[in-house]
Amino acid sequence: MIETLEMDVSFPGDHRVDANFEGVHIPTGADGEPSPFDLFLASIATCAGIKVLYFCQERSISTEGLSLKQRMFYNPDSRMFEKIEIDIHLPPDFPDEYHDAVVRAANTCGVKRHLLNPPEFDVHVS
Repeated sequence: MIETLEMDVSFPGDHRVDANFEGVHIPTGADGEPSPFDLFLASIATCAGIKVLYFCQERSISTEGLSLKQRMFYNPDSRMFEKIEIDIHLPPDFPDEYHDAVVRAANTCGVKRHLLNPPEFDVHVS
């Protein structure tokens, strides 16, 4: 069964376009707020990050010194990113036997899964 979720978007003035989703206010566009596309890019990195965090927490592995770096490879001709790379920086005491598993955990990110199998878009006026 398909569940419907809704996100409300408002235009509070200036160059702002804000979203509200499940009680969370997401401001964009002005006064130092991230652009919608910046949030999209950040959603990829933070989604992988949350999967890595949960992986560590489930195994009682310390996250001290753990970080991720996302690199985006931009093609100015197409004005598109052609590759996104995520490096998981593990602390020296991170258990060797979990190196491959933590990469697999990061790869379960739902944002990435939606990019690989995108939903249908239907934009209309109501």
